[in-house]
Amino acid sequence: MIDATLFRRKHQLWLRITFMSFAVNDPWVKNRLYEFSQMEFRHLKWLAGSLYENNSAYDYERDPNFTIESTSFFELIRTAINEIKTLHLLYLSSPLSERMKNDEKYILSALEVYLEKNSLDEPITAFNRSRHWPDSLLSSAETDALTYFLFEESYKEYELIMVYFYQQIRATTAAQVSHYQDLIDESHFHLRSFGEMMAKMGILALPRPLHPRTYEITDMEKFLTSGIQEEENAKEECRKLSSSITDEKLASFFEFINYQESYHIEIMKKLLGELNG
Repeated sequence: MIDATLFRRKHQLWLRITFMSFAVNDPWVKNRLYEFSQMEFRHLKWLAGSLYENNSAYDYERDPNFTIESTSFFELIRTAINEIKTLHLLYLSSPLSERMKNDEKYILSALEVYLEKNSLDEPITAFNRSRHWPDSLLSSAETDALTYFLFEESYKEYELIMVYFYQQIRATTAAQVSHYQDLIDESHFHLRSFGEMMAKMGILALPRPLHPRTYEITDMEKFLTSGIQEEENAKEECRKLSSSITDEKLASFFEFINYQESYHIEIMKKLLGELNG
């Protein structure tokens, strides 16, 4: 089905540009790429809404050979350019397709300009598995704890983005849409924070794909109640990591994340109230 194929390609393009922004070192390029990735996520949301309204099936599957790893920035750029050009063959005639295509024409022009700047073609170390935190000297135990936390939490944040996004498309009140958007935005920030830390350590990797059972939720009250407990567990993991790491800046960052998780719980309680009300 072309609709399901288009959604999958858009999902993969959002992931590609997002993780490319984590991997690159140049601060200006990094921020610009992340802006493009957020544009792609809006496309994904609009596309999902259109598919849902027209009773067209879609899922969060990814191609088995989909990868974002590379040793060269220019190679990352060329892969993204080819992916966008292939994607355009799937667009049909509609206002949404025109919007997505025109946005991506601008993205393509920006990516092609990067290829003209040889100074940007630096080696990519985000995938080299060095497990070295460059900003301070960590012990082996601290490095292990940080590595485990980043892998687990980056997957969790990706999962939450996609689950809340799936439910937002199916929300029945403006308040639900707003609460889901807050949770999605917060998880985007956390995913970016953890992804950029993983890139610094050379352990950047895609989160594992989601099974439909993860996001096709029939009992939202049960899901939210369980989610509140998961957020409590995440707070505890942040607290443990903060107390076990001697680097003050890292410890302070994880305390900051811990406090943000506290408010996530309050938003989820509001959603529970909406559902029960």
